[in-house]
Amino acid sequence: MNLITKAKIFGVAQCYMYTIEWQKRGLPHAHILVWLQEALHVHKVDDFISAEIPNPEEDPELFNCITTQMVHGPCGVINPFSPCMKNGRCTKRYLRDFLKETQTGRDGYPLYRRRRPEDGGFSTVISIRHSEVVVDNRWTVPYCPLLSRMFCAHINVEYCNSIKSIKYVCKYINKGSDMAVFDVTSSDGIARNEVNQYEMGRYISSNEAVWRILNFPIHERHPTVIHLSVHLENGQRVYFTEGNAAERALFAPETTLTAFFRLCNEDEFARTLFYHQVPSSIHLG
Repeated sequence: MNLITKAKIFGVAQCYMYTIEWQKRGLPHAHILVWLQEALHVHKVDDFISAEIPNPEEDPELFNCITTQMVHGPCGVINPFSPCMKNGRCTKRYLRDFLKETQTGRDGYPLYRRRRPEDGGFSTVISIRHSEVVVDNRWTVPYCPLLSRMFCAHINVEYCNSIKSIKYVCKYINKGSDMAVFDVTSSDGIARNEVNQYEMGRYISSNEAVWRILNFPIHERHPTVIHLSVHLENGQRVYFTEGNAAERALFAPETTLTAFFRLCNEDEFARTLFYHQVPSSIHLG
């Protein structure tokens, strides 16, 4: 995040959001969505994102990283038992087609340049299921050469150029933790009632538990989004219990809208601002 927001490797980041997830095996990974101040033109995508195997002679370090970390599968006929296979097809849509130049895709993601070996592309040999397989640019997962060279890890970088793709990524980032479903049975294997008592809960591995105990960041977004209430007079929502119902009825809790009205009565400068400008002005002050 420091490279993206402070070093500005993609340009000035106007806003961003990310979340950290854990797989069932306890391995953490992050989903990051960044909005750039200047829109990235499709002709500049190749300067930041590549979907090709690098030249092994010019950059052997990056070549080793990409061939070990950023090659999908292989799946399909080569490996029909790959986890990405469903109904005989790859759910990640590999292998991709060769392409001489990057083009804007139909589903919100560009079709990245993937040159044939005879057109300047490169290939390599990897071992899978006790056999050697030749893979080319059709199997390469899009990546940022700078990030891959620095961290030598699986870092998939995509250019989102449509509302459809951004909406999907936002939903994916905010979907929450994985859920685990289990049933409760007695010691003799018989269910406690006629219908198995299925319980649903959030699955937390030991690694995630330690991460949360030490208060490491789980989710972050910038800038902060503040919900401004809009309601009729005495029409705001009031939450109460049996013990404080009478008190809440007499003294309703203050909302951002009622606080805005009170601020305008007390502060002359506040009367020059609109409702949505108050949080920014307070922050700058």
